[in-house]
Amino acid sequence: MFTEVKEIFNYRHMLISMVQRELRSRYKGSFLGFLWTFVNPLLQLAVYATVFPYILRVQQENYAMFLFVGLLPWIFFTSSLQNATTSILNSSNLVTKIYFPRIILPLSSVCTNLMNYIYSLVIVIPALLITGIELTWNLLWFLLVLSIEFLFVLGFALALSALHVKFRDVAHIIGIITFCWFYVTPIVFPMNIFPESMQKYIELNPMVGIIEAFRDIFLFGQQPNFGELAYSTMIAVITLVIGFLIFKKFEKTFAEDL
Repeated sequence: MFTEVKEIFNYRHMLISMVQRELRSRYKGSFLGFLWTFVNPLLQLAVYATVFPYILRVQQENYAMFLFVGLLPWIFFTSSLQNATTSILNSSNLVTKIYFPRIILPLSSVCTNLMNYIYSLVIVIPALLITGIELTWNLLWFLLVLSIEFLFVLGFALALSALHVKFRDVAHIIGIITFCWFYVTPIVFPMNIFPESMQKYIELNPMVGIIEAFRDIFLFGQQPNFGELAYSTMIAVITLVIGFLIFKKFEKTFAEDL
């Protein structure tokens, strides 16, 4: 793995170039262009903020911000998985013709969506201030929480991108999985909406600790729950190692499978 990290560093300019190209081309030719980075999450926020508190009677103070702070890292998670899953297949011409570290392809997808998430903070920070949320020094924990999510996402991205080359159903399966995963993660609901008998099982979901940590530092101005975050970190590292091993196993047959 350390050799791979060194090789990625040597090809860092290629990685940066791919991320920049993806960011430029994603909304090329559209009327709103880069503004879609903000429009998409805002539209989702408007729908969820209307449906859940008024139709399903979710009781949560400052629900719009509660939802927004949890929704954006989830969008980073799911968008990264969707884009990374097809990254090898969509770049088959590159993979079969020139040498470069193949791992750069799913990594660039994750980095592109990471940048989109960071750009979205342009909306989050003013929105929090406008709604009366006081920002504290605990925002300094942001980079730690984001790094943990990044490792978790990257592990999945590596595994899924490699498996999709061999098994083309993976892209459809991951869509179903993330749809179900969304509703067992406290994004649109607070944790206390679940029965106590279920909460201990839901807390096994590593995204719980990550989403709750973002809310702690942004919404509640407090330190994250380090116990939950330690569990999420452990799962993230395990996922990264497994994802890397799966990627290296299937990488050998990319050319012939494509």
